[in-house]
Amino acid sequence: MAEPLVSRETLIERYFPQRRGEIERYVQFLTVEGALRGLIGPRESKKIWERHIFNSLPVSTLIPKGATVIDLGSGAGLPGIPLALSRPDITMVLLEPLQRRVDFLEEACGDLGIKVVRTRAQDYKIRVDIVTARAVAPLEKLKVWSWHLLGSGGSLLAIKGENAAVEVATVAGAQLHEIEMDGLAVGRVISLQKGA
Repeated sequence: MAEPLVSRETLIERYFPQRRGEIERYVQFLTVEGALRGLIGPRESKKIWERHIFNSLPVSTLIPKGATVIDLGSGAGLPGIPLALSRPDITMVLLEPLQRRVDFLEEACGDLGIKVVRTRAQDYKIRVDIVTARAVAPLEKLKVWSWHLLGSGGSLLAIKGENAAVEVATVAGAQLHEIEMDGLAVGRVISLQKGA
C-alpha cells in the first residue's frame, strides 16, 4: 500500500474533523487491546492508520447522506467505527456473531453512539440502506448473507483488495469502484444494488 501523500495529522484532521479525539482513542484501544485479544496481528500496530483506518474511508463516498448502515462481520470494528466517526450523518450498526469480538466492540464503542449486535447476518431481521463488509467472505457469500437486510434500492458495499476485478465478475450486476480520496491510497469497493 502506498504511503499517504500528506502527513497522518493532516489526514486525521481532514477526515475526522468533528471526532478526532474519538478516532485517536479507538486506534489506541485497537493497537493495545486488539493485539492482546488476537483481533489484529502483533505487527499491525505500525500500520493501523494506513492499513485499517484510512483504508476504511473510500467506501464512505458511496454511502448516501443520512443512511443506516450495517457493518457485517465487524470483527475489530473495521470499517464500521472509522466510517461512523468520519460520517456523523450515518447510523451505524456493527453486526458480529462471536462473543469475544462483541465484547471488544462494546468496549471500543463506549459512548460513540454506535450500536453493536451479536448475531449472524442471516438471523438479523431489520432492513437498512447499506451493508458494508471488509475481509469477511467472497462476494457470492456476502450477497447470500446480507440481501435480506437491504431495503429496495439499498446496496452491498464490499471493500476488496487488488483481486477485486476478478471477484466482481462472479456476481451479476456487481460494479467495481476504484476510489481516490485526497492523500489516501486507492480504495477498491464492489457494489451490488438491490432492485425495487
